[in-house]
Amino acid sequence: MTELILIRHGETDWNAERRIQGHTDVPLNEAGLSQADAIGQRFLDERVDVLLSSDLGRAMQTANPIAKACGLSVVRDARLRERHLGVLQGKTIEEARELTPEAYEVFHSRMTDAALDGGESLAEFAERVTATLMELARIHRDKRIVAVTHGGVVDIAYRLANNPPLDAARLFPIHNASVNTLRATASGFELVSWSDISHLADQSTMDEL
Repeated sequence: MTELILIRHGETDWNAERRIQGHTDVPLNEAGLSQADAIGQRFLDERVDVLLSSDLGRAMQTANPIAKACGLSVVRDARLRERHLGVLQGKTIEEARELTPEAYEVFHSRMTDAALDGGESLAEFAERVTATLMELARIHRDKRIVAVTHGGVVDIAYRLANNPPLDAARLFPIHNASVNTLRATASGFELVSWSDISHLADQSTMDEL
């Protein structure tokens, strides 16, 4: 059995400000560092065969406590990065709506093939994520894979397992520092558990934009 455990990175100041990050390399804030430590504690008693992370700092900071707990090295993989959101990066939702309304509409309405100025279309992003997750499951067959990544990547993984259309509004949570578990099947992935934040106890956590 091949398990793929996707962890969304801990909180950043931009998460707290509802500011769009994309490929911008924003570090964890104090809450995010605490969440990362809590994830590390969780994996003290869990088997991990392979540990990967997006190469962006907020993901690597979240992965490091897991690496320490499991005695593993983190394999950086840029394919696990968030969607490149072009001109929207660095703007709050309100700023994006006001200053770049066309790009915001492409993002907000989940237009699949529309070009996002300076960034990836949703279809391009989904293709990248799908190919990456399928390759990881194939290469690490019968392993327990942990990958620390971003909300957009986790969103695509949920859609792979549950089949909502790419352009459908997201009706499922993706919390910072959440643990999301998939099982590889002959045809793709199936959902095992979703948005588990039990390791955070009373800590608050942000949902994805």
